[in-house]
Amino acid sequence: MKILIVDDDKEIVQLLEIYVKNEGYEAMAAYDGKEAMTKLNTNPDIALIILDIMMPEIDGIEVVKQVRKDSQIPILILSAKTTDMDKIQGLITGADDYVTKPFNPLEVMARVKSLLRRSQHDVTNDQPDVLDIGPLTINKDSHEVKTIKGDLIQLTALEFGILYLLASHPNRVFSADDIFERVWQQESIVSAKTVMVHVSHLRDKIEEATGGEKVIETVWGVGYKIESH
Repeated sequence: MKILIVDDDKEIVQLLEIYVKNEGYEAMAAYDGKEAMTKLNTNPDIALIILDIMMPEIDGIEVVKQVRKDSQIPILILSAKTTDMDKIQGLITGADDYVTKPFNPLEVMARVKSLLRRSQHDVTNDQPDVLDIGPLTINKDSHEVKTIKGDLIQLTALEFGILYLLASHPNRVFSADDIFERVWQQESIVSAKTVMVHVSHLRDKIEEATGGEKVIETVWGVGYKIESH
């Protein structure tokens, strides 16, 4: 698998290249957003992007927006911007995960491997391959979600994972920590905000595709669920 590392700090790129290669992946480098887009357009087999935000030419947020126009490739933001609003902006724009600088390379690689597992359709449960929930049909094998009219809803691997988890356990309430550990397949003490942003983005996509259908319910102070119908 090819991993594209995008950062204008060459020392960071070189460090991450070492860890990426040690895990058996192929590393590619870009040092600004414009170069990143060029490499993405000429290397369709890139499996994941590690992306800085503050870069010349095109910043990381704009790269995420451009990529998300036609691709659901996993994106891990790696940024010196540390406020909650910065993280939320990155996730709402379409990034899958967010790690702040200074960072532990081992944590970054754990996040990378988790995102790659999700993108490789690793839904680890014994639930049915196809679920019909309200206005949606969810196909586990193809990772496709369609409305009753047959319209395809474009979801990232993590958004699909959240939806499939809730839909395959109707009426069960999952806390943010439960969702994070099951879908991201890692433990985190900062999972609640990350899950909240992804659920919000998922809801927006479902409501836009179905004309306002409310599929995912919030149980305040507890978590999220999908009611059986």
